Amino acid sequence: MIKLVQVCKAFNSQVILDKLDLEIETGKINVIIGRSGGGKSVLLKHMIGLIKPDSGQILIDGTDISSLGEQKLNQVRKKFGMLFQDAALFDSMTVGQNVAFPLKEHTRLPAKKIKAIVDEKLRQVGLTDVDHKMPSELSGGMRKRVGLARAIALDPKIILFDEPTTGLDPVMCNAIDQLIVDTQAATGATFVVISHDIESTFRIAHNIAMLYQGKIIVHGTPAHIQSLTDPVVSQFLRGQSLTS
Repeated sequence: MIKLVQVCKAFNSQVILDKLDLEIETGKINVIIGRSGGGKSVLLKHMIGLIKPDSGQILIDGTDISSLGEQKLNQVRKKFGMLFQDAALFDSMTVGQNVAFPLKEHTRLPAKKIKAIVDEKLRQVGLTDVDHKMPSELSGGMRKRVGLARAIALDPKIILFDEPTTGLDPVMCNAIDQLIVDTQAATGATFVVISHDIESTFRIAHNIAMLYQGKIIVHGTPAHIQSLTDPVVSQFLRGQSLTS
């Protein structure tokens, strides 16, 4: 469903992605790990067309989005949902209005049907009787849940997660990880998760790819990644500073 071929991206003289190749497995939880500031979020933004590569191809269902104009790109983006690092809820809207936003923007469903979908998506992420609340009234973990409910409102084929457990305590991290696993199992969607949290990665991933110095240096199942003796991978998994 998602394939990146020889993708290059630099900002001024700083190379972020260097002839990067990556294939995302359909219907699985795919986690991309790597050090902070190493380009993981830049890679994620390429997948949804928020950043265009300097060269290379980004194929979504076989369509190279790197060459698309904005109108056709927006059509492809309808296949995506995204949970941002801070959930990115609209502060001036209630929880219900936040989850309803993509439905109102992209469908012509009647208000009663939208309300039913909003209630169902909130229930799916473990929230009830919160649709009237404002984001400021919610905990960080609850805001993440609302963000996920909004991300799945249109039943997208692909959902992108940018550091979903950042800023949460260990108990809430576990809860969000379980929510990701349960939601993927329920929807069958393709999940792409950016993370530097090793424990979280091994709790949720079907496949893991490691980004290092602009390239994917390893890609495989959690068992495969754990079996590797590559010093860069081993150091990262142990939480040690990566050597050049």
